[in-house]
Formats: sequence, C-alpha cells, structure tokens
Amino acid sequence: MLNGLNHLTLAVSDLSRSVHFYQSTLGLRLHARWDRGAYLSAGELWLCLSRDSNRATVSGANYTHYAFTVAGSDFAGFVQAMRKAGVVEWKDNRSEGASFYFLDPDGHQLEAHVGDLASRLRACRERPYAGMQFFD
Repeated sequence: MLNGLNHLTLAVSDLSRSVHFYQSTLGLRLHARWDRGAYLSAGELWLCLSRDSNRATVSGANYTHYAFTVAGSDFAGFVQAMRKAGVVEWKDNRSEGASFYFLDPDGHQLEAHVGDLASRLRACRERPYAGMQFFD
C-alpha cells in the first residue's frame, strides 16, 4: 500500500543545464551526479534528473506539474528571483494559497506553492468546485 510520495524523476535533455537550474536557480541540494543523471533534494523531496535524448523541450498542453513548498514569508522574494533569472511562467494562480507556475529548462511544468492539503480543503469547503464531495 502506498504511504507517500517517494521521489520525482524528470527526463532532461541537457543534464548540466538542468542541474544548474535546480541547484543554483531553485536552491535544491545536489547529492550525486553521474553521466546520465543526478540526485537532488528539497526538504524531504527526492528529485532525480535523468538525461534522455528523446526529451521534448516544449511544455505539454496539460495541467500535469510538480509543486514545491515555499514559505509564505519567502514567496515574494522567490517570485522576484525567478523572474530575474528569466524563467518562463506558464499559468496564473487561481486557487487557494499563493502559487507561482514556471517551466524548467526542459519545459517541465513546476509550481512553488504556499499552503498544504489542509489549507486547500478548508478553502474548498468555503467555495467548493463544481460537483465537489468531501470524504472525512
């Protein structure tokens, strides 16, 4: 039975560029690197970058994305730093909690989010999405 998120693996076209982005731009900790990959972490999140020459560099037209937690007190500075670094924004936030949606160098859709599941559920109880049901 599943009991949590174990890790994320992202296919990347240029390993050095991606390691630089995740380590230097986003501030993840680099733990290991090899010819075709790297292991990094953000808090408890384990991220694997895996070089794949077939990786398309254009972002998909769907809502699949990977969200990282950012403290509310750090959010404005984070957004400012990302914009200064020239990251591409792919979506405006329309839900509970501050969010900044941006692309990595391979077009992976990422999000920096203030909040957690509990705060999202509280907001949804106040303003539920169409057809929403809650199971407590």
